[in-house]
Amino acid sequence: MHEAAGALIIFTGALIAFALFLRAGFAKRRSPREFVAIRLTLGRFLALGLEFQLASDILRTAVSPSFTQIGQLAAIAAIRTALNYFLSREIANESAEVERAGSERGESSAKGP
Repeated sequence: MHEAAGALIIFTGALIAFALFLRAGFAKRRSPREFVAIRLTLGRFLALGLEFQLASDILRTAVSPSFTQIGQLAAIAAIRTALNYFLSREIANESAEVERAGSERGESSAKGP
């Protein structure tokens, strides 16, 4: 069940990101920051989906663990944790960049001509 929830979260995030991408693509004014925001949205959904997938694997192994299943869980957990770590790091970096660009733009418009 958690596995399906994780897949649904990732699928929903992909649909939302795709809709945002289409809207940004057809807009008259395009900003690189808009596409970064779309990537951040998708990244957040991916991170949440990976968490649900990992929880599903842990619960499945907790019910009837064998050494093979424990080894598979350890490998899956390591891969998903690494993916989630790097994804979270990229989200944090991109968020900081968007905030920095927004504050610089706010400062320059506040100064006036």
